[in-house]
Amino acid sequence: MGLLNGAHQHLAERVGDAVRYQVDVAPFITVAPDAGAGVWADVAALAGPGAVVTLTGTVPPPPADWEVVLEAGGVQLLDVALEARPDPEAVRLTAADVPEILDLVERTQPGPFRQRTIELGTYLGIRRDGKLIALAGERLHPPGWTEISAVCTDAEHRGQGLATRLVRAVAHGIRARGEHPFLHAAATNTNAIRLYESIGFELRRRTTFRAVRIPSDALVGDAA
Repeated sequence: MGLLNGAHQHLAERVGDAVRYQVDVAPFITVAPDAGAGVWADVAALAGPGAVVTLTGTVPPPPADWEVVLEAGGVQLLDVALEARPDPEAVRLTAADVPEILDLVERTQPGPFRQRTIELGTYLGIRRDGKLIALAGERLHPPGWTEISAVCTDAEHRGQGLATRLVRAVAHGIRARGEHPFLHAAATNTNAIRLYESIGFELRRRTTFRAVRIPSDALVGDAA
């Protein structure tokens, strides 16, 4: 719950012990660390019967009739020795750039990005001939930390180190606020993990990315 009690509190919606980002910002739902099995009624009230929800943090097992639609291994890596620095070619992206961002994300699949995801923090891009070809930015923001996310490069421009440059530039801004960069990657994305480790990130823990579908007839809790 601390994830949405700080810098992103204004982007949160809450029912009981369940809290989520507004749906056009990010797909994530989290629950209070001490929540019991009854929290799933709060999740159902928050997202609505039939919805698919992406879970973060430690949560109790969902009810047996909730369909698990995604369960995949992941890793969380922390910055321990990254050489962070601004990049002269990187530009700060704004809401006006969201259509191009969504197009690049659709083609490269770095993870979910929605119409208002850009409100989560600073997003930097590199353009060539006016076209957005690489991207990285800030997503989750627990107290004292900021996640680097949406790291992607157009297929025609890979192998030039653009993603690494943008990670360093985003990290530079995070450190300037006195915070610590971290990031997530799919456990199967060994190339990305090796790259992150080679530039100064270190494995902190393994995690699970999980999404579940709420039954259409789910009982829901009371609205907060």
